[in-house]
Amino acid sequence: MLKIGPYTIKNPVILAPMAGVTDRPFRQLCLKMGSGMAVSEMVTSNPKLWNTRKSRLRMDHHAEEFEPRSVQIAGSDPEQMGMAARLNQERGAQIIDINMGCPAKKVCNKAAGSALMREPELVERILKSVVQAVDIPVTLKTRTGWSPENRNGLDIALMAQDCGISALAVHGRTRQCMYKGDAEYETIARICESLEIPVIANGDITSPEKAKTVLELTGADAVMVGRAAQGRPWIFREINHYLKYGDHLPAPENKEIQSILLDHLSALHEFYGEVQGVRIARKHVGWYLQASPSGSKLRKLFNSLESAEEQENCILEYFQTLGHHKDIAA
Repeated sequence: MLKIGPYTIKNPVILAPMAGVTDRPFRQLCLKMGSGMAVSEMVTSNPKLWNTRKSRLRMDHHAEEFEPRSVQIAGSDPEQMGMAARLNQERGAQIIDINMGCPAKKVCNKAAGSALMREPELVERILKSVVQAVDIPVTLKTRTGWSPENRNGLDIALMAQDCGISALAVHGRTRQCMYKGDAEYETIARICESLEIPVIANGDITSPEKAKTVLELTGADAVMVGRAAQGRPWIFREINHYLKYGDHLPAPENKEIQSILLDHLSALHEFYGEVQGVRIARKHVGWYLQASPSGSKLRKLFNSLESAEEQENCILEYFQTLGHHKDIAA
């Protein structure tokens, strides 16, 4: 069973931090669906940006239902990263996660995210600054290296352990690979063999079978699911069931999917306010419907709606036309 500091994570399937995706409504939903822990979308360490509406929403952690509350911070200045860690602890974070895994250009161009893996000395300063700044566990998310020719993930992992990091999540691609090609797990396996702290394997965990295979290949303590949970939050309970019993849960009925989706919409509208909530709901509904043969037409209609009531009525009418056919989850 995965332990991070004083926290026992009962289910070995974690929701990965994803910018613009793992907001509070989505994290709470995935936790209800069986995610053992959910890591927030990244919070900037730049204090000049802390008073923006986006940052204020991302840094309010007290109202969250589930524990532990893991908050990811991003940046390249050791002092600012320490300040950001303290501020988020004060606002309810129970675990601080350091982002050294994001490959996005807008992050890497600022020498943050996975770009930090090119600068081990700076990495060490950041890790020590954050660990010393708070009295809660600090975790780290990395990639296997900067490029296929420079897979220094093991070196960074050993450094992290020495600096007091409580757990490590590793995405099975280098920064240069972005999200292209297949994730590789050999590097993660070497990291697992070499570390005493828990290791979480990430990358291409898209099914219960893949989760089991990756756990066996790497020896990791848990897996981390990212893009596969978009529009399919029930993947967590599916993986948990398969790992425990070795067989598959039935696909959710449309009636349950309707309930999940409507609850998700309501949470988005409440959290962001109607104007922004309506806009953000569009991408989530698109993910829910991407596997549905009849979803394309609905997505176009849904994206034209401007009110919370219109969005909710649209979803209700859509599911009424489906009847009892397993159209979405199939």
